[in-house]
Amino acid sequence: MLPGLELKTVSVLLPIPTDGAYSYGVPEGLELNPGDYVQVPLGNRVVAAVVWDKQENSVDPKKLRNVISKFDCPPMKQEMRKFIEWIAGYTVSHPGMVLKMVLRVPTALEPEAPMQGLKFTGTQPERLTPARKQVMKFANQDLSWTKSGLAHAAGVTASVVDGLTKQGVMETIKLPSQPLFPKPDANYGTVELTADQQEKADTLREIVKKGQSGATLLEGITGSGKTEVYFEALAECFAQGKQALVLLPEIALTSSFLERFENRFGARPAEWHSELAPRAREKTWRQITAGELHIVAGARSSLFLPFKNLGLIIVDEEHDLAYKQEDRVFYNARDMAVVRGQLEGFPVVLCSATPAIETRVNAQLDRYAYLKLDSRYGDAILPELDVIDMRKHPPARGKFLSPVILKAVEETIERKEQALLFLNRRGYAPLTLCRVCGHRFECKNCSAWLVEHRFRKTLQCHHCGDSHPTPEACPECGTLDHLVACGPGVERLGEEIVEAFPDAKTIILSSDMAGGMKRMRFELDAIAKGEADIIIGTQLVAKGHNFPLMTLVGVVDADLGLSNGDPRAAERTFQLLHQVTGRAGRAGGKSQGLLQSYQPENPVIAAIKAADTEAFYEREIDARRLSSLPPFGRLAAIIISGQDRRETELFARALRQACPISKEVRVLGPAEAPLALVRGRYRFRLLIHAPRNFAVQNWLRAWFKEGPKPRGNIRVQTDIDPQSFV
Repeated sequence: MLPGLELKTVSVLLPIPTDGAYSYGVPEGLELNPGDYVQVPLGNRVVAAVVWDKQENSVDPKKLRNVISKFDCPPMKQEMRKFIEWIAGYTVSHPGMVLKMVLRVPTALEPEAPMQGLKFTGTQPERLTPARKQVMKFANQDLSWTKSGLAHAAGVTASVVDGLTKQGVMETIKLPSQPLFPKPDANYGTVELTADQQEKADTLREIVKKGQSGATLLEGITGSGKTEVYFEALAECFAQGKQALVLLPEIALTSSFLERFENRFGARPAEWHSELAPRAREKTWRQITAGELHIVAGARSSLFLPFKNLGLIIVDEEHDLAYKQEDRVFYNARDMAVVRGQLEGFPVVLCSATPAIETRVNAQLDRYAYLKLDSRYGDAILPELDVIDMRKHPPARGKFLSPVILKAVEETIERKEQALLFLNRRGYAPLTLCRVCGHRFECKNCSAWLVEHRFRKTLQCHHCGDSHPTPEACPECGTLDHLVACGPGVERLGEEIVEAFPDAKTIILSSDMAGGMKRMRFELDAIAKGEADIIIGTQLVAKGHNFPLMTLVGVVDADLGLSNGDPRAAERTFQLLHQVTGRAGRAGGKSQGLLQSYQPENPVIAAIKAADTEAFYEREIDARRLSSLPPFGRLAAIIISGQDRRETELFARALRQACPISKEVRVLGPAEAPLALVRGRYRFRLLIHAPRNFAVQNWLRAWFKEGPKPRGNIRVQTDIDPQSFV
């Protein structure tokens, strides 16, 4: 009997929330192996899935439903299957839900429909009109054409080409699929590096050349040329014929990166993010799997693309919170990138001006290699930083900008330079209330205030997206024209700036601006070309952008992130302020950063002013060590949510009572989450604190196995290494 024919069943992992694979029968004549993509019946529907393993016939194949068909595409590599299992184990998630992130584009499993083309047969047309003569100039060059391409090249209508095809002058052929982008040329556009940059670039090249698995932290102050340095690692990867992935935290950063990459390598990378068109996603997925695309620049979801021959991952701005997914499967793409590199045997480079505390400690303990760039590239120098004590230099009544910062903006635009005002609040105002009765506009689905967006004349919840037209009268007392906006957002700041500088060209940037990413990219290009005087923006302008004329950065509310109980508040505030002030002075010359603060004595504000990064990290790492917080301890969160508050709370308390007793583990809660209601679901949280070497995942699985099972609309989600505490 031929090998494999006696095995009539396979285990198949489906993209559904179950603990393991399902058994399916194998129809006669169909040979299946682990990693094959297949179609299988599930209930009354058909789903795409992956063969996880062959099975002995422990179950009678006649009692099983059969696999319907096998997709004609390269199978999933064993290393990718191990990666899926590892993530499921680490995050205490269903492996099928991790697989679902790989199968985001199930239509890409089908072969791409061949494109119809035309080729000259050698036959001459019956009558050679001027239009046909133009077509023949191109047609007989022994090339294949698309109909529209040939018509465009000849400057004629498609009907002329159709007429020649009917006469047999052109024959219809199938054109092979072409890569979306050509292979990058490592020698296309060399960049002159400083001695320090060249040393770090040579080190990265050597790591890639040897194919060493493991992570390397590339730290460098803003403007130090980190991108140019890791481009050399990419060049070595391409020289070896391998694929590379560059993770970026914001889609807004993609435009700048694409341009810099093309200037260096002569070709654009493929993109992978939520705004990619469906057809482009299908083609990109197929060509990555087939190894036809050599470089992808994408958001965190691109980590789950099934590369054929991945040789390097770059995680740019590795500290960024956008790498953490907090839905269904809770994972940090930065950490999972390191794991994928270890499983597949290739290096991972983590890049940041302000690394996460965990990454810094891993580098200090030699778990990661560590490279540091200490100076800015070329003539660029760091901005002079100063703190405006708002108690001494308060804004005018009803305003939010200190006279000190207004004076600095005035002087900047007089010099024909650019000023950036940073405020991490979207919209016009974070709260709207009635002056007469005190009614506050709150989201009905979330425990959050509705944010006024004056440009769109709406009140919107930034958690569930619920939106309402801004009313003229208070819905509580009916009083007209007595609604007042409390606090500033970027739109309100723009109003203040336009009033102060009516002749200046002002641009307001935030993630929810009208026109989406297309308009965002136009605006960023305009800023880079010097077509704006004053830019007002949220955190999306704080990182990765190079604005040559920007010499002033003003932080409107430097204290914003320091007032909550988040144990990571100091770290995040330091990173954000350091990044945003780093936008100034990148093209050389004198530049300035001003921070408006009501608590300038705060250690974070003082560290930013002194540009003393090392002192901040030393103090923050010591505080984490004393408290046994990550990376010196383990944290895990359990979020219980449901549509009925009392039912949800009772389940959370019952789950807490079933908790395994351990002297090493502290369990806090259940407590109502700071955001107690989100999208109509009430939320309670449990927080687990354990020693660093404690197997918290095994402990959690034992807890969930013995504890009560969620019923009805109750949902239990597990967040290992939580980044958010709301």
